[in-house]
Amino acid sequence: MRPPTTPLARTSAAALARVLDCIPRGYTRYTAGTIAASKLDALVSKFHGLYGVAATGAQRITRKTHGKANAVLALFLPDGAERASWMMLFTDGELDAREALLSVFEKPRLRWLGYELTRHNYKGGVRWTWRREPEQMRDLYILLDDQLRRRRWEAVKTTLERVAAQPGFHGVRGQSWRLCQEARTRGYPGELPFLFYMQKIDHGERIVVA
Repeated sequence: MRPPTTPLARTSAAALARVLDCIPRGYTRYTAGTIAASKLDALVSKFHGLYGVAATGAQRITRKTHGKANAVLALFLPDGAERASWMMLFTDGELDAREALLSVFEKPRLRWLGYELTRHNYKGGVRWTWRREPEQMRDLYILLDDQLRRRRWEAVKTTLERVAAQPGFHGVRGQSWRLCQEARTRGYPGELPFLFYMQKIDHGERIVVA
């Protein structure tokens, strides 16, 4: 029998994508935190023991049949970082331990890794996406306004390229497009960066749960 595993993301895009992919499958309750990288293995083992975060498909069906909540774990640990960020998401059902959970449907909106969860209309339906937190957008507009007023075109170019390099989720991309249009309407003469759409990506390397 293969040992249980769960993905560990080295990029924020992969970690955020895991959350987005799990929510439509019913994982709509959550809790999150950070931990020292040296203690991450112990935390994952604890979560698997309590909630089965690395359970197989068959094990998840069995848990659901018995009225138990299923859980998944999103982990983000950049190379060389001393602390890891984690988010655990649950389906409806009973928990084997007391856990204070929030719902993705309630306000305040879920925020993680500098992004905010929101929904958008798509081909007659509704989809989840990430966008930059309002405070981050406010700071970007302040920075861009200063650069545009002073006609510091190279600085504007650097700011827009940095914006375009962030994960291209639908919400983030829309914000990036508006920043680019702000620059263009206010006289920026340079070429605007290409805004990539977020493609399906792997959730991270598989780590064995002890």
